[in-house]
Amino acid sequence: MQIEARPAASDDLTDLVRLYHLLAVEQAALKSLWPVADGLAEPVADSFASTLADDDSMVVIGLIDNAPVGFLWMHIEELLPQAGGARVGVARLIFVETEARGVGVGEQMITLIMEEFRDRGIRLFVVHVSPGHLLAKYFFESNGYSARRFVMHHSEDERWQ
Repeated sequence: MQIEARPAASDDLTDLVRLYHLLAVEQAALKSLWPVADGLAEPVADSFASTLADDDSMVVIGLIDNAPVGFLWMHIEELLPQAGGARVGVARLIFVETEARGVGVGEQMITLIMEEFRDRGIRLFVVHVSPGHLLAKYFFESNGYSARRFVMHHSEDERWQ
């Protein structure tokens, strides 16, 4: 089994959209507000196309035997002015198909994207993990991340409990 990651390109849009929809189903089960607050704007293909064209973003594709099974999107954000121009790499979305988890796909993707961002001078990285998604929490902890805050949610709209 060959596990690798590579930068995504416009030729990957069909696979990115397919993988995103699997992610959206998984995340909506954990947090009903996810598709309208944390997901991508529709149409998803256009959102990914814009992201791929953004110099401050990078999307990588995770592969097993050349078949796309995951993706990771990270972008650069400026910290507040008092940070003296420091920037942070924010992992916006990450997903690996259920059957492909635990074999190193995520590890390949995070290694590649963090190396690229380090080359751009980024030394601070942040990721948002949905509540209840313990596998994602453990994955990021195993890669040196640690929890720094929790986001609390209150909804009086029954659609997003």
